[in-house]
Amino acid sequence: MYVSFNASESVRISITNEETPIKHYLRQPKRLVNAIADPQLMKQVSDDLYELKMRPINFMEIYHFQPIVLLKVWSGSNGSVYLQSVSCQIEGINYINKRFSLKLKGVLYPRESNGKTTLEGQSDLEVGVELPAALMFTPKIFLERAGNKLLKSVLSRIKNKLTTQLIQDYRTWASQETELQSLSRANLSPDLRY
Repeated sequence: MYVSFNASESVRISITNEETPIKHYLRQPKRLVNAIADPQLMKQVSDDLYELKMRPINFMEIYHFQPIVLLKVWSGSNGSVYLQSVSCQIEGINYINKRFSLKLKGVLYPRESNGKTTLEGQSDLEVGVELPAALMFTPKIFLERAGNKLLKSVLSRIKNKLTTQLIQDYRTWASQETELQSLSRANLSPDLRY
C-alpha cells in the first residue's frame, strides 16, 4: 500500500540587529545549517550540499529507521536562504529504502521595518512510501495521521532549533565581526604617537 504524508511549518522570529545586520549573516548558509543541525549528524559534501542524518525515527512502534538527506542550501538576494532536498536514503530497513521518497523545501528571509528585523520562513516536507505487508490491514487514514504527525514533529524540532540556535549563533558571529572590524581599523589607522 502506497501512502503519502505531508507537513508544513512557518516561522517568524523578531531579531534586534547587532552592528552587523542579520542579512549579512544569512549570506553564509553553512552557518544556518550548523545552527539547525547536530554537527555530529551533518557533513558538508560541497559548497552548497550537505548530508544530514536525521534522528532515528520510530514509526508506529514497529519500524525504526534513519533517513539520510542530501540538502542543497543557498543564499538568494537580500539575505534569503533556501534549502531543498536533492536525495534521500533510509538506513535500517532496506525494503523501505527502495520504496521511499522525501521532498523538503524551505525558505528563510529577513523583513525590515522601523529598525527591526523579522525573519520569516516556511518549510514543506512530503514523504511517500510503499508500506510493507505487515501494515496492509491497518486503515490508511490511521497510517496517514500517524505519518503526518511524525513529519510535523520533525519540522517542529527544526523550528525550535532555528528559533534558539540561530539567534545565539548570529549574536556570536556579529560580535566576532565587530571585533575583526575594530582590529582592522586599528591596524589601518596611522600611528599618532609621533
